[in-house]
Amino acid sequence: MRRVVLLLLALPLLAAVPQAGRPRIAVGGIAHESNSFNPAKTLLEDFALRPTGPLPQIFDQWAKANDICSGYVEGARKYGLDLVPTLIAAATPKGPVAADAFETLTTELVRRLRAVAKLDGILLDLHGALVSERYPHGDAEIVRRVREAFGPALPIVVTHDFHANVSPEIVRLSTALVTYKENPHVDTRERGVQAARIIAGAAAGKLRPVQALAKPDMMYNIVFQYTRREPLLPIVQESRRLEANTKILACSVAGGYQYADVAFMGPSVVVVTDGDPALAEREAKRLAGMLWATRDRLKLDLPDAAAAVRRAASGDRFPVILVDMGDNIGGGSAGDSTFVLSELLAQKASGWVVVLADPAAAAEAARRGIGADFEGLVGGKADRLHGEPVRVRGTVKSLHDGRFLETAVRHGGQRYYDQGLTAVIEVEGSTRDLQSLLMLTTRRQ
Repeated sequence: MRRVVLLLLALPLLAAVPQAGRPRIAVGGIAHESNSFNPAKTLLEDFALRPTGPLPQIFDQWAKANDICSGYVEGARKYGLDLVPTLIAAATPKGPVAADAFETLTTELVRRLRAVAKLDGILLDLHGALVSERYPHGDAEIVRRVREAFGPALPIVVTHDFHANVSPEIVRLSTALVTYKENPHVDTRERGVQAARIIAGAAAGKLRPVQALAKPDMMYNIVFQYTRREPLLPIVQESRRLEANTKILACSVAGGYQYADVAFMGPSVVVVTDGDPALAEREAKRLAGMLWATRDRLKLDLPDAAAAVRRAASGDRFPVILVDMGDNIGGGSAGDSTFVLSELLAQKASGWVVVLADPAAAAEAARRGIGADFEGLVGGKADRLHGEPVRVRGTVKSLHDGRFLETAVRHGGQRYYDQGLTAVIEVEGSTRDLQSLLMLTTRRQ
């Protein structure tokens, strides 16, 4: 992935040709989900830019994906907007963003936004769970600086991930806030279109967005954040039903992000109406009450790794997916937990696939080459929270560059991935019919 430090020089070449009568909308964003409990800070070099190149190429890449920016493009075509990309940076979830990285990116974003001539509005793609060394709610600080640069009148519509920790400040500073409704995040493009509709109406003076926030005093563990079943399903359905009311421009229910140790962590409801603050407040409080009513159902009963492997190995329906809930790369964890791998080896299970982020082990496998014997310690190297390194013996089955294209609408709607040099090890004890495979990646993806 190309890095922001290089791309900062390339983006000033981008420019859109304005069309008479069409609102001119800048697109920008700094997206990061920051895990307060990960000791590894997120540095400037961890950030990469979304599609780069000539403007038509950027729009073409966005149009083929299913993320928020894809929705912005679809919405721009639908509602007659001229979009101008500025700085759109993102990094894989990790520890809090280093202070210098936050300052560099935010300053550059504001500078690029200021450079856009005849600006009628701004679409900001912010994750909603960015924590920096200095700011517990980095997203709100970004919006504060953008608002300070452009004044109170310019429409600024913000989009957030479902796992956003929404604070009163960002609701106060933005014209409208829209979050994903679904987890997994399969509705990102839809939310981008929704945001484009709101900013088109606001820029033209046809809509007067006002919004209200309600936050119940609770935490929604990620185990319960699947939106296609209880307890969240009826609440998400109600948010969609409310949006059938032409006075309600957006009704967002965010599950929150439990790995950010901040005061406003937890679920939230944001309702945006067309000039009706009382309606926004009433419905936000009502849906927050629906969240609160589920609190007694949020009881965890998860097996440990040993029990999970025993249960999986003794079953008769396959495949079985074992998820280490404490090592979620998408939540900023290390990606090298060895608890499940240790149990698979200890219990002599076969016919399994495990993926670990271990650049040193991947490089060693590549050095040995395809078909060579492999023996080494894998995983458990990033910190002491995810198990000890485990000794693995086997054969290097294949090597890959780690790049792949996601064609389906899955997590966040992203399309282009690069997990770096990747090695697949066929672990000792595999049979022709039941291979046990260990995939070692260089990057956490």
